[in-house]
Amino acid sequence: MKAIGFKTSLPIENPESFIEFEAVKPIPGPHDLLVKIDAISVNPVDFKIRQNSAKDTVLETPKIIGWDAVGIVQAVGQDVTLFEVGDPVYYAGDITKQGSNAEYQIIDERIVGRKPKSLSIEEAAVIPLTALTAWEILFDRIRITADKDKGKSILIIGGAGGVGSIAIQLAKKIAGLTVIATASRPETIAWCKQQGADFVVDHKDLVSSVRDAGFEYVDFILDFVDTNAYWDTMVELIKPQGHIASITGSSDPVALTKLKSKSVSFSWELMYTRSMYQTEDMVEQHNILNIVADLLDDGILKTTLNTTLNGLSAENLKKAHELLESGRTIGKIAIKF
Repeated sequence: MKAIGFKTSLPIENPESFIEFEAVKPIPGPHDLLVKIDAISVNPVDFKIRQNSAKDTVLETPKIIGWDAVGIVQAVGQDVTLFEVGDPVYYAGDITKQGSNAEYQIIDERIVGRKPKSLSIEEAAVIPLTALTAWEILFDRIRITADKDKGKSILIIGGAGGVGSIAIQLAKKIAGLTVIATASRPETIAWCKQQGADFVVDHKDLVSSVRDAGFEYVDFILDFVDTNAYWDTMVELIKPQGHIASITGSSDPVALTKLKSKSVSFSWELMYTRSMYQTEDMVEQHNILNIVADLLDDGILKTTLNTTLNGLSAENLKKAHELLESGRTIGKIAIKF
């Protein structure tokens, strides 16, 4: 099968940052699906792994990355019960296994959902990773429910990005929260409002911007940009007994003691935790993706696709990574095979 990968971590402008090669079509294990991929999308995790996973070394076999895909089930493992050959599916993948930048991929059925019927392949391809991340951070980590939290305030740092875009929709339309999102350019402000944000504030002076919007404190904060850079700001803005959650990680220790006087909770979210550790509730990602598919088909949620490239090629993956690395993308980028 055709695949795109890399043998060493290189700057994206280097001609060898991605290479095209022929790989052996994988064989599904007991719980696996073999999927013929029709479209993928790219996420910040893609370029971070490309930049760091093969530093100062040259791999014997190129590494295939990519963690969003839409395709058709071609074969199933002996223990598969959730899907059949011919089913259209979408998924975000498993960071410990071969990625989706190839014509075929094997994927555990428990982290796969049915493709939304109303969406094109490229519209669906941009959803899984960001929707799972946003859903888990809101409803599994902070444990927000519409019954107890409707009307409360949430600050989403990085509202125009891939995760921020779908998190705005889920927070507003499913949880019933008052959504404050950060953006600074006219086009990103407009995008956040299109996703459903009630208020859009400037991340360059976040405390003043949130206060000017009428909020002394906010009940919940989601960090989708940089935990360290915004830590003191989040500590200042979070309401006593509130909850902060982040997906970005931190190169330095996070000063959790600063939350003590307010009795504030803090959570990390990593979408890959369930698949990495084969958790007992791993099938929840299958369930979440199916719920999201229903919400998309019912018109409650909408795709966050903003850019489409055509063709599985090293050149298109370079273009997509270059756009992501600029830090100025809005919504999501898909590559349609």
